[in-house]
Amino acid sequence: MQTAIQPEKVPRKNLIAIFAIALMAFLGILVETSMNVAFPALMKQMHVSLNTVQWLTTGYLLTVALLMITSAFLKQRFTNKQLFVAAAMAFILGDLICALATNFPILLIGRLIQSGCAGLAIPLMFNIIVESVPRSRLGFYMGMAGLILMIAPASGPTFGGLMVYLANWRMIFWSTLPVETLILILGVTAIKQFSTVKQVRFNWLQFILLAVAFISFTLGVNSVSSAGILSWQFLGGVILAVVAVLLYVQVSRRSEQQLLKLEIFKNPVFTYSFFAYVILQFCNIGINFALPNYAQIVVGATSLIGGLMLLPGSLITAILQPWFGHLLDEHGARLPILLGSSLFLVAALIFTVFGQNLSIVLISAMYILFSIGRSMAFSNTLTNGLKEVDISQRADANAIYNTGQQFAGSLGTTILAALMSSVKVSGMSYAHETAIGSQLAFGLIFVLSILNFGFYFIVFRYQKNDK
Repeated sequence: MQTAIQPEKVPRKNLIAIFAIALMAFLGILVETSMNVAFPALMKQMHVSLNTVQWLTTGYLLTVALLMITSAFLKQRFTNKQLFVAAAMAFILGDLICALATNFPILLIGRLIQSGCAGLAIPLMFNIIVESVPRSRLGFYMGMAGLILMIAPASGPTFGGLMVYLANWRMIFWSTLPVETLILILGVTAIKQFSTVKQVRFNWLQFILLAVAFISFTLGVNSVSSAGILSWQFLGGVILAVVAVLLYVQVSRRSEQQLLKLEIFKNPVFTYSFFAYVILQFCNIGINFALPNYAQIVVGATSLIGGLMLLPGSLITAILQPWFGHLLDEHGARLPILLGSSLFLVAALIFTVFGQNLSIVLISAMYILFSIGRSMAFSNTLTNGLKEVDISQRADANAIYNTGQQFAGSLGTTILAALMSSVKVSGMSYAHETAIGSQLAFGLIFVLSILNFGFYFIVFRYQKNDK
């Protein structure tokens, strides 16, 4: 009689380290969208428009994306413990500035500083998992890490709505301050080093070119609602972004140290998995911005209801997330990815069809379907793509995935905010204009959900073994 082979165990100290950095990443991402539900109040209090106030999320995500560009360099240059402490201190400092902010510019500065937590903690979380977890358990632990990236943004509006209801938007920052301090104490002794630190040189030219590309493209897209798609602001931003990317390609080819090693994109499974992955994140962050604002502006719900309506979907997805990773480990990537994408598409279709007449109950029900489908596909797309990359390239692949998903999130907020505020009809109420604009935003998500099936078709055509 043969004894079944048990999965390799992860050492207790490694589990504590993973738990601590996962909590830090969760908190860093939670505050990304926690302010979304407070936007209507901030617009009145600080006299700013929806397109302006959304920079509290867009700017946060864009800064995280820029930091993630450097994650492969940071992994070589600094120890895991140094990065962990730096992430915690960025969160604490940003928290204090935001909590004490007296105007919008100071609040935005605090948010940008606080984004350093997510920008450092997210790639550190994935790197520690890849280095400390055996391959036989990688699907489960990567699935749990994917849970952070999916549940935290969805939980943000619920958390923010509750804080606003109990006190005001400043409580979002005061309440997270002691939690981050406890996480710092928990993880600082458990974080271990798995690779040798090197004195590598940082390539500032490459970083500046990529920063110019990301920022100019985001600013260009943000100008569409006010200036139009044929404006010099939009076209100039896009052209400048393209030129910066082309210059980066030329510069990186001549350099021994590349911030993002683009040769990884020669692997078609990685490349098309990456395209699908960033689309899923674009839709996730975008809809987590759109729905709470839709509920308050169009339906007339309170900030608490606007946040709580997303909670059932977040909780159910959190419970099911380990099972999503188990599906990949047992049946391969094709089943959970295609099943999840199908559920995601159905939810996007219903949001689009009923976009002008959504109720709180319908939003909550469809968000459950949306969240389950997107989450099932999202985490397994990442795991499947990373498994196809050579171990020596995984840090760079991780940096590309994380940079892409954060930049996609910033674009999701920017573009959906632009679409929601794009309808201006004389004599029509602001609520009705927002409802029509929201339907356009939901329609974009539906189109992208269809596009993803094309990317997955290519992935599974090239992939010989999806386990």
